[in-house]
Amino acid sequence: MEEKDLLTHFNEQNRAQMVDISDKSITKRTAVAKSKIVMKKETLERIKAGQISKGDVLAVAQVAGIMAAKKTSDIIPMCHPLALTEVDVSFEYEGEDTLHVQVKVKTTGKTGVEMEALTAISAVTLTVYDMCKAMDKEMVIGPTYLVEKTGGKSGDFVRNTDV
Repeated sequence: MEEKDLLTHFNEQNRAQMVDISDKSITKRTAVAKSKIVMKKETLERIKAGQISKGDVLAVAQVAGIMAAKKTSDIIPMCHPLALTEVDVSFEYEGEDTLHVQVKVKTTGKTGVEMEALTAISAVTLTVYDMCKAMDKEMVIGPTYLVEKTGGKSGDFVRNTDV
C-alpha cells in the first residue's frame, strides 16, 4: 500500500488521532471552495434589494464565513488550529434564483486550509438560509465542494470542472 493511501488519522490501535505535523515544512497554503443556494425568485430579489427583515443577508453571511474559518478546529475534531492570513468571501448571482458563493482561505503553515474553506462556505450558505427561511423554506444548498488547494507535501489540486 502506498503512503498516500494510508489513513493518517488513526493510531496503531485504529483509534482516532490528530496527525503529528511537527516535522512538516512551513509553506504557503491556499484553498478555494464553492457552493450555491437555489431559492425562490422573490427571495433573491429581496436579498439584492436589502429587504430581508433580519438585515443585510450577504454582509452577515460574509462575517459568518470568516468567523467559521477561524473556528474550524473548534468544530472539526482532527483539524489543527491555524493562524489564517486571509479569508475572502464573494457572491455572484445567476439567473433569477441562484446565489453562488466562493470562499478563499490562506495561511502560511504546516497543514492545509481545505477544511477552513469548506467550513466557511457551509457557514455562509447556512446563514443565508437562516436569514431567509421565514419567506423561503424550500431553498436548496449545494453542491459544496473544494475547487483548488495549493501548498504542502501532497502538492496542488485543481478541480477540472465546476459541479
